[in-house]
Amino acid sequence: MLGRRSQRSLFSLTQHQHRQMASQSRSLRPAQWKTAAPEPLLGTLTFAAQSKLPQLPVPELKDTLNRLKESLKPIAWSDAEYASVVKKIDAFEREKGQELHQRLLQKAATRQHWLEEWWDDAGYLGYRDSVVVNVSYYYGFDQSPSHLSNAPATRAAGIARAAMIFRQKLKQGLIKPESTKEGPLCMDTYRWMFDCCRVPGEGLDWSVSYAKNGELGDSGHIIVIRKNRVYKVDVTHNGRILSTSEIEKQIQHIYENTLQEYPGVGVLSASDRDIWAKDYAELEKSSVNSKILEAIHSSAFVISLESSQPRDPIHHSRALWHGDVIGGIPVGLRNRWVDKPVQFVVFDNGYAGLMGEHSVMDGTPTARMCDEVLDILYDPAFDHGSSSGPEKTPTPLDWEVTEATTQAIAKADHAAAELIHSQELGFHITSYGKAAIKAFGVSPDSWAQMIIQLAYRRLLGTNKRNGGTYEAASTRKFFKGRTEAIRVVTSEADEWVRSMDDPAATAETRKKLFDSATRKHVSLAKAGGQGQGVDRHLFGLRKVLKESEGLPELYDDPVFKRSSYWVLSTSAIFSKHFPVYGWGEVVPDGFGVAYVTGYDDRLQYTITSRKEMPNARFVKEVGKAAQDLYALHSSVPPVKAKL
Repeated sequence: MLGRRSQRSLFSLTQHQHRQMASQSRSLRPAQWKTAAPEPLLGTLTFAAQSKLPQLPVPELKDTLNRLKESLKPIAWSDAEYASVVKKIDAFEREKGQELHQRLLQKAATRQHWLEEWWDDAGYLGYRDSVVVNVSYYYGFDQSPSHLSNAPATRAAGIARAAMIFRQKLKQGLIKPESTKEGPLCMDTYRWMFDCCRVPGEGLDWSVSYAKNGELGDSGHIIVIRKNRVYKVDVTHNGRILSTSEIEKQIQHIYENTLQEYPGVGVLSASDRDIWAKDYAELEKSSVNSKILEAIHSSAFVISLESSQPRDPIHHSRALWHGDVIGGIPVGLRNRWVDKPVQFVVFDNGYAGLMGEHSVMDGTPTARMCDEVLDILYDPAFDHGSSSGPEKTPTPLDWEVTEATTQAIAKADHAAAELIHSQELGFHITSYGKAAIKAFGVSPDSWAQMIIQLAYRRLLGTNKRNGGTYEAASTRKFFKGRTEAIRVVTSEADEWVRSMDDPAATAETRKKLFDSATRKHVSLAKAGGQGQGVDRHLFGLRKVLKESEGLPELYDDPVFKRSSYWVLSTSAIFSKHFPVYGWGEVVPDGFGVAYVTGYDDRLQYTITSRKEMPNARFVKEVGKAAQDLYALHSSVPPVKAKL
């Protein structure tokens, strides 16, 4: 899961909103907030390639506009509508576009990453709705192997020790850097994984980091929350990470000594960001609360111990995504701090997972972290450590709750419960997976995307498509690279989709059209990864407009706006340890489609939407499309594999 959340409304914002976002909170957040996190340890294994990574390119204007024209053709509702937007694109290229492009090139020449600051704010930190559902994501973990206890205190302690070991290796630069066949990937955002937190601000948020240069990862604490009560848990002592049993004793103490519900202050972090900023300011008036906030922000990570007992994929997903609601109270969100980039959740039956905050780090680093944490924890040879120091007791951190905060919690409870109840989640697993798809000579990702396109077309029936399909492409081959949008809707994909329900089309014709569609998808994905997409460049051109300049006509065109209205927001990630993972839709009449292609024996789809959307029907159509695509390839003689 890379970065699809940031695509919610970049082009739908007015110029006034862009400027307002840039001007608000200047007096509230530190101007250089991002420099607070220590720079990567150059020369170490983890960050050895950082200084050699190329800068994110600014594509050629003509290339971007040609790609834009091509992407708009299947989005237009008529030939006349398409001709109109092409005319605006040509006018933009002749007139304002060239000037804006030169400004963008000048900006890029003065910065290590021309997009970073804009992207942080417009994509994430300026977003004002609750991060829950709208921004956060989750990974559900598989069950512990038989040699480990699945008791919640043991489960939480094992995850804590393994995560602290990963953190220690990261701080020492001993984590193997990520790479592809093309070369190394940027590891910069890993420095925002631990010891940091998002902070609400009116208009704009920011993140704080308590990591220090030269740290070796042999000190630090975590925050554990149970029945809404916050505990500071020391997990290091005299330069060593505590043993699993030492951490387990502290967590068991929390279970045994937290028998009543405490004020649900954590739910405030799930509010609208401007509301949360005001409630945060009220909390901060108390010196006691300020210290608690600092303890949360500076913690390595949070572990939320929850009384829910999910036993099926949908409940496991929802319990992680937004937590349970009981009697109208969002008990899960009361027990969390959703601004932490890493928050493990352990349920009373031993089920577990991660809820992640998305703003300064995409999903691939946390997925890799969770994968390695569970790998080392599940290994029978894992060193659980030995007890060699004084027994530690967790420190309860109890809020001073004013009447204003009590009222704020009640309002936040109501808003969170309404948000959760507005959501639907469906889950589907196919009867085949990566092994069969690759045997057919097809990219598994392209295959999975074509299933989505076919299913959505059938769901729409004769209705017109009201938006595009977003898939995240990683641009981490570049310094500080994050994502580019793959515009999945293409003329080639539409032609194949039409053929699948055309009784006159032969299997050979359908297969030929499918091959054309997947070749196109692969080429778009590769271009996106090279920084040669459409959306980031056009966003940059808009950002260099001066306040006195009007918005170019192209940006207000209905076809152009429709193309980046992501009715299907899709992304894939894989870990053998994640039986569930997902996030929410990004527009009210759309779907979030989290899918997994890494299993040999199955594809996995999680589909989210508002309740008024036909979620169950879409899930059913995904299942049927998957069967039809497999049947098509089974009926046509195989050709030489492309992969």
